Amino acid sequence: MSKNSKKRIMIVDDAMFTRNILKKIIDNTDYSEVVGEAANGNEAIELYKKLKPDLVTMDLVMPVKGGIETIEDIIKMDKTALIVVVSALGQEALVLEAAKKGAKDFIQKPFKNEQVLDVIKRILLK
Repeated sequence: MSKNSKKRIMIVDDAMFTRNILKKIIDNTDYSEVVGEAANGNEAIELYKKLKPDLVTMDLVMPVKGGIETIEDIIKMDKTALIVVVSALGQEALVLEAAKKGAKDFIQKPFKNEQVLDVIKRILLK
Protein backbone atom coordinates (compact mmCIF):
# COMPACT_ATOMS: atom_id res chain seq x y z
CA MET A 1 0.00 0.00 0.00
CA SER A 2 1.50 3.34 -0.96
CA LYS A 3 2.19 5.96 1.68
CA ASN A 4 -0.64 8.28 0.59
CA SER A 5 -3.30 5.58 0.50
CA LYS A 6 -2.78 4.88 4.20
CA LYS A 7 -5.73 5.73 6.40
CA ARG A 8 -5.03 8.75 8.60
CA ILE A 9 -5.67 8.40 12.32
CA MET A 10 -5.73 10.98 15.11
CA ILE A 11 -5.23 9.90 18.73
CA VAL A 12 -6.91 11.84 21.52
CA ASP A 13 -5.81 10.93 25.06
CA ASP A 14 -4.49 12.98 27.95
CA ALA A 15 -1.96 10.25 28.82
CA MET A 16 1.13 10.43 26.64
CA PHE A 17 1.88 6.82 27.61
CA THR A 18 -1.42 5.67 26.03
CA ARG A 19 -0.89 7.84 22.94
CA ASN A 20 2.58 6.34 22.45
CA ILE A 21 1.32 2.75 22.71
CA LEU A 22 -1.54 3.41 20.28
CA LYS A 23 0.80 5.20 17.89
CA LYS A 24 3.19 2.23 17.89
CA ILE A 25 0.37 -0.23 17.19
CA ILE A 26 -1.18 1.89 14.43
CA ASP A 27 2.05 2.93 12.73
CA ASN A 28 3.07 -0.71 12.60
CA THR A 29 0.31 -1.53 10.12
CA ASP A 30 0.60 -1.18 6.37
CA TYR A 31 -2.83 0.46 6.06
CA SER A 32 -2.83 3.25 8.64
CA GLU A 33 -0.68 5.94 10.21
CA VAL A 34 -1.03 8.43 13.04
CA VAL A 35 -1.20 11.97 11.66
CA GLY A 36 -1.94 13.84 14.88
CA GLU A 37 -2.24 13.63 18.64
CA ALA A 38 -4.25 15.70 21.10
CA ALA A 39 -4.21 15.70 24.91
CA ASN A 40 -7.69 17.18 25.43
CA GLY A 41 -10.96 17.90 23.65
CA ASN A 42 -10.16 21.45 22.62
CA GLU A 43 -6.88 20.40 21.00
CA ALA A 44 -8.71 17.51 19.35
CA ILE A 45 -11.29 19.80 17.72
CA GLU A 46 -8.66 22.22 16.38
CA LEU A 47 -6.57 19.34 15.07
CA TYR A 48 -9.58 17.62 13.51
CA LYS A 49 -10.40 20.76 11.51
CA LYS A 50 -6.83 20.93 10.25
CA LEU A 51 -6.17 17.25 9.58
CA LYS A 52 -9.58 15.80 8.64
CA PRO A 53 -8.40 12.32 9.73
CA ASP A 54 -10.12 9.11 8.57
CA LEU A 55 -10.52 7.93 12.15
CA VAL A 56 -10.17 9.31 15.68
CA THR A 57 -9.45 7.32 18.84
CA MET A 58 -11.02 9.18 21.75
CA ASP A 59 -10.31 8.93 25.45
CA LEU A 60 -13.41 9.84 27.49
CA VAL A 61 -11.95 11.22 30.70
CA MET A 62 -9.70 14.20 29.95
CA PRO A 63 -9.04 17.63 31.44
CA VAL A 64 -10.41 20.82 29.81
CA LYS A 65 -13.00 19.08 27.62
CA GLY A 66 -13.98 15.44 28.00
CA GLY A 67 -14.49 12.86 25.28
CA ILE A 68 -18.30 12.94 25.18
CA GLU A 69 -18.47 16.69 24.49
CA THR A 70 -15.62 16.39 22.02
CA ILE A 71 -17.40 13.60 20.13
CA GLU A 72 -20.51 15.80 19.95
CA ASP A 73 -18.53 18.74 18.61
CA ILE A 74 -16.68 16.69 16.01
CA ILE A 75 -19.88 15.00 14.78
CA LYS A 76 -21.52 18.44 14.53
CA MET A 77 -18.65 19.54 12.28
CA ASP A 78 -18.49 16.31 10.32
CA LYS A 79 -21.44 13.88 10.32
CA THR A 80 -19.26 11.22 8.69
CA ALA A 81 -16.54 11.30 11.37
CA LEU A 82 -15.36 7.87 12.52
CA ILE A 83 -14.65 7.90 16.24
CA VAL A 84 -13.55 4.95 18.36
CA VAL A 85 -13.67 5.37 22.12
CA VAL A 86 -10.71 4.14 24.18
CA SER A 87 -11.84 3.75 27.77
CA ALA A 88 -10.97 2.08 31.03
CA LEU A 89 -12.93 -0.65 32.72
CA GLY A 90 -15.82 0.72 34.74
CA GLN A 91 -16.71 3.47 32.25
CA GLU A 92 -19.57 1.53 30.61
CA ALA A 93 -22.10 4.35 31.15
CA LEU A 94 -19.77 6.82 29.45
CA VAL A 95 -19.13 4.39 26.60
CA LEU A 96 -22.89 4.00 26.01
CA GLU A 97 -23.28 7.78 26.10
CA ALA A 98 -20.44 8.12 23.57
CA ALA A 99 -22.16 5.59 21.28
CA LYS A 100 -25.38 7.63 21.46
CA LYS A 101 -23.42 10.72 20.48
CA GLY A 102 -21.96 8.98 17.43
CA ALA A 103 -18.92 6.91 18.44
CA LYS A 104 -18.68 3.82 16.21
CA ASP A 105 -16.98 1.36 18.55
CA PHE A 106 -14.78 1.13 21.61
CA ILE A 107 -11.50 -0.31 22.78
CA GLN A 108 -11.12 -1.15 26.44
CA LYS A 109 -8.00 -0.22 28.42
CA PRO A 110 -5.73 -1.94 29.15
CA PHE A 111 -5.86 -3.02 25.52
CA LYS A 112 -4.15 -5.73 23.52
CA ASN A 113 -2.60 -4.91 20.14
CA GLU A 114 -4.91 -7.33 18.32
CA GLN A 115 -7.99 -5.73 19.89
CA VAL A 116 -6.93 -2.27 18.74
CA LEU A 117 -6.21 -3.51 15.22
CA ASP A 118 -9.43 -5.52 14.98
CA VAL A 119 -11.57 -2.51 15.83
CA ILE A 120 -9.62 -0.11 13.61
CA LYS A 121 -9.70 -2.52 10.66
CA ARG A 122 -13.41 -3.18 11.11
CA ILE A 123 -14.24 0.55 11.09
CA LEU A 124 -11.75 1.77 8.48
CA LEU A 125 -11.64 -1.02 5.96
CA LYS A 126 -15.29 -1.87 5.49
